[in-house]
Amino acid sequence: MFSRRQKHIMLKFFSMFSVVRGYNILIVVIAQYLTSVYILAHDKPLKVVLLDVNLLMLVLASAATIAAGYIINNFYDSEKDLINRPQKSKLDRLVSQNTKLSFYFVLNFFAVIMASYVSFNAVLFFSIYIFGIWFYSHKLKKLPFIGNLTSAILTITPFFAIFLYYGNFETVIFVHAIFLFLMISMRELTKDLENIKGDLLLGYKTIPIVYGEKASKLMLTVLIGLTSIPVYLLLSCYQIGHMYIFFYLSVMLLLIFLLLLWKSKTKTHFLILHNILKFIIVAGVFCIILINVNVVLNRI
Repeated sequence: MFSRRQKHIMLKFFSMFSVVRGYNILIVVIAQYLTSVYILAHDKPLKVVLLDVNLLMLVLASAATIAAGYIINNFYDSEKDLINRPQKSKLDRLVSQNTKLSFYFVLNFFAVIMASYVSFNAVLFFSIYIFGIWFYSHKLKKLPFIGNLTSAILTITPFFAIFLYYGNFETVIFVHAIFLFLMISMRELTKDLENIKGDLLLGYKTIPIVYGEKASKLMLTVLIGLTSIPVYLLLSCYQIGHMYIFFYLSVMLLLIFLLLLWKSKTKTHFLILHNILKFIIVAGVFCIILINVNVVLNRI
């Protein structure tokens, strides 16, 4: 059906898609638009938000920067991924390191160009963001606490771009951000437990390696406890529509996570825990529409 050349091109495409984790970028793009429509610009007509070229440029700049970030992260972690993710690593290696680096610079260049359409401040924001991702991948990732904290901050940074664009400083937005930050922090620490073998062999000073598995589990338990604070505030102090369903579901899943955590010993166990957290984060993106299920009809 396909010629050898076509198969080769398709494999290269899927390899690059795997490197930049295209599925994650798609989730971020959807999340930025849903956050804009339902939270940050909830007082604006739907058409105005969806057809806002400045917002589109910020979202595209974010997507390009994140994709470039995954490339540079893959570049520095290539040896570790061979140990922790051998199958994914095989696919990723179908594209040469030189090609990946070329894409890295091109994507960052386009990110700055798209940001320049919005404002000089946007260019400055994304320039700092690009540098932050590189510095994290090059230096900070191997450090306990600092690496986890930086990773969580960098993950939510694209949302700050649209947050600053709309200038909406309602308290509920910060509470949502704290919940997301804590969830991502838990995911990063769980990933460290999952990848402990490769990190140990290559000299990464992650929390599980420096302080041990038990201490890491205690930290995750504390983070789950802290997560209850923004959940309580969102359920009791703010109007979040039917999104309360998501937060009740999250609490149930986090309790299951906690029970499984203290019984987990193998990479497979920690992978399951990682997927529970990933499901909560992704579900949270799509459940934003529950804040006001009639918003599309009312704001067209």
